[in-house]
Amino acid sequence: MPGENLSRDEARERAALLSVEGYEVSLDLRSAVGGTDAGPRTFRSVTTIRFRSAEPGATTFADLIAPSVTAVSLNGRDLDPGAVFDGSRILLEDLAEDNELVVDAQCAYSRTGEGMHRFVDPEDGEVYLYTQYEPADSRRVFANFEQPDLKAPFRFEVRAPEGWVVWSNGVGELADGVWKFAETKPISTYITAFVAGPYHYVTDSYERVLDDGTRLEIPLGAMCRKGLARHFDSDDVFLVTKQGLDFFHDNFDYPYPFGKYDQAFVPEYNLGAMENPGLVTFREEFIFRGRVTRASYERRANVILHEMAHMWFGDLVTMVWWDDLWLKESFADFMGTFSMVEATRFTNGWITFANNRKSWAYRADQLPSTHPITADIRDLEDAKLNFDGITYAKGASVLKQLVAYVGRDAFLEGARRYFKRHAYGNTQLGDLLSVLEETSGRDMATWSRSWLQTAGVNSLTPQVILSAEGRVTELAILQEAAESHPELRPHRVAVGLYRRSPEGAVERYARAEVDVEGPRTVVGELVGTEAPDLVLVNDDDLTYCKIRFDEGSLAALRDGLGDITDPLARALCWSALWNLTRDALMPARDFIDLVLRFAGRETDIGVLQMLHAWANSALTHYAAPGWREEGGRLLAEGALRELRLTEPSSQHQLTWARFFAAVASGEADLQLLQGLLEGTAKIDGLEVDQELRWAFLEPLAAHGVADEGVIAAELARDDTASGKRHQVRCLAARPSAAVKAQAWASVVESDSLSNALVEATIAGFAQSSHRELTAPYASKYFEVIERVWGERSIQIGMDVVRGLFPSLQDPRGTLEAADAWLAAHGAAAPALRRLVLEARDDLARALRGQACDDAVG
Repeated sequence: MPGENLSRDEARERAALLSVEGYEVSLDLRSAVGGTDAGPRTFRSVTTIRFRSAEPGATTFADLIAPSVTAVSLNGRDLDPGAVFDGSRILLEDLAEDNELVVDAQCAYSRTGEGMHRFVDPEDGEVYLYTQYEPADSRRVFANFEQPDLKAPFRFEVRAPEGWVVWSNGVGELADGVWKFAETKPISTYITAFVAGPYHYVTDSYERVLDDGTRLEIPLGAMCRKGLARHFDSDDVFLVTKQGLDFFHDNFDYPYPFGKYDQAFVPEYNLGAMENPGLVTFREEFIFRGRVTRASYERRANVILHEMAHMWFGDLVTMVWWDDLWLKESFADFMGTFSMVEATRFTNGWITFANNRKSWAYRADQLPSTHPITADIRDLEDAKLNFDGITYAKGASVLKQLVAYVGRDAFLEGARRYFKRHAYGNTQLGDLLSVLEETSGRDMATWSRSWLQTAGVNSLTPQVILSAEGRVTELAILQEAAESHPELRPHRVAVGLYRRSPEGAVERYARAEVDVEGPRTVVGELVGTEAPDLVLVNDDDLTYCKIRFDEGSLAALRDGLGDITDPLARALCWSALWNLTRDALMPARDFIDLVLRFAGRETDIGVLQMLHAWANSALTHYAAPGWREEGGRLLAEGALRELRLTEPSSQHQLTWARFFAAVASGEADLQLLQGLLEGTAKIDGLEVDQELRWAFLEPLAAHGVADEGVIAAELARDDTASGKRHQVRCLAARPSAAVKAQAWASVVESDSLSNALVEATIAGFAQSSHRELTAPYASKYFEVIERVWGERSIQIGMDVVRGLFPSLQDPRGTLEAADAWLAAHGAAAPALRRLVLEARDDLARALRGQACDDAVG
């Protein structure tokens, strides 16, 4: 990524100098079809930018990443491209007060999901294009000033292959072979967008009467590849879309400002989705080719609503620089769940948030790279890495607490004033805090210092003193913080007391809300209550913290976790136990035992899926090496037992089937999987569709049961883009030194694979059962990562550095190698060093967990 970075200081300087009046961009995408792929395949991009300079005679630069530039003119003066273009910037000297820049370039189609991504469908040979820019890849498609605070209106026109349809942010019309799009509102470069190709397209519309009596009409569209059309449940996509538009119009008092609302489900997408106004893009895996659980539909609904929230938080009002990325992502993450729970059928969304989303935040907030929600983003590489669990999930958790702190009405009124005050503008932290102070009367500066401007997660532990008669004489909450981030914060929490009923259920019988301040807070309201079996601090999940238990509560959970009747309380207990395991305070085998005893009774399917993922991670990373084989056998036996016991054809049966495949390793288990694939074995009610076939085939490939011929035959059954990804993963999963060498070379030594196939290859390569086979690559990893980071795009660099880190190898040896690399590469890119530091910290945590587990062996 040489020369492609942009610093915050450079952006500030340019923003102080320039104001952009408008863009006109003309793309010729007819080169997307035909020809050969020898050398970079390119398209013509002609951009006209009109802008003003506060200092006539000053010097600045425009951004462009392109193989070549044909012509550059500034204010009618031709510039020598060879002299002013260095591969990522165009030097602009002697500016006038009013300026016009014209750049004619050959830009490259992408295989990495950054810029103008080109995908050839193996099923029918059709070509599909889409763009993805955040944080700074629109400069791969057209020349611009690539920073969020230089907003401008855009006019786009596109020439495309005959028969194609092209979409952009505004409404488009085809005239004389050119697609011309309505001018946008002032928006940032990173949320402009194109989708082009023979997509399957479905339409609908949304209407409502606004408070002033006018009628709002929003044309709705949804698209996917033709090969996925038979699986596309667009009716449900439109249903959630309309429910979201109702919710946001009811609560934001600012009509959707961007005209139409298209949603494109596109191939080989790096993200979950992107909030381009008028043209939201999603990963096509949200179109389900096989049977999935309710949790998958809930996840899709959440993402649809997350992106819709961005139309206001992020698109209408945008952060000045990436320091305040949370101003859009934390809000969208919170509003996605908030709107989903209140407006759709997924009314248990806060359970998923507590159990799934917050676990992402807890992990990120304990890494050495943890940062305040309002982060210090020095440059674009920093920005790319800060799309993390803190910016999204911790920020959303803190906003959930903020709603409890200031009140729902004050929070939403603050949002309404924020939109109206800053529409089409850019903001910083203080702009939001000021409106919330107005609407709530609260001191937001103090709250912000504790929650937005400090890093780390607090632990809350109950301390219970009982009388001789068995009643609570004192219940206190102890607050702790890590030495590295010692901040103790104010928490609004609910404390729940639970006990077993005569019928055997564990139910809450007392609850009190309290403001936790400092290291110890007494909950006076609960004095005199009967002795609890379980004390749950942060009941109802009001704050962001790690829940701890007193000894009595922990014993109660070991005996009867599955008897807790409230699904949110149960999910919070599971999450707390997982944090204990990660913190080396509970042996991994004890956590696995709890999963084996109680997961079969879990009613919430999303929680069950998380338990399976955690159990597998506990076995792979936190279990003592000497117990790992026995633990794997126990998990496989338990998974198969639950698979046979669950209701036939239920989503729980499907979930246990997938988990069984993930942990199967014994001969009998593999024979069963093979029989299910071949039709010689059957489990009542279990339909083995194509996606489940691939899930069964991967462990067979990894354990040497399915060879290349079997995998090829499966691809012949499913010769699609999805099938190709599965095939590549299965091929790389085979237990052969030659296979591992080929997989390594295809990712590290070549850039011929697309982003999706890089991801699939790495996933197949890094099998937990192949520790010996991949051991030789531990030292090679540290030899190549700086070169890979320098030569490849940041997305591929991140995939390689994260995915190939030797976390499955000798922990102490790998820690020493990582420390040696960090010591010897102090001048390496900060973003690269951060990735290595994070992986090293995960490994050190795993080593502590293994020691904890080994101590009880």
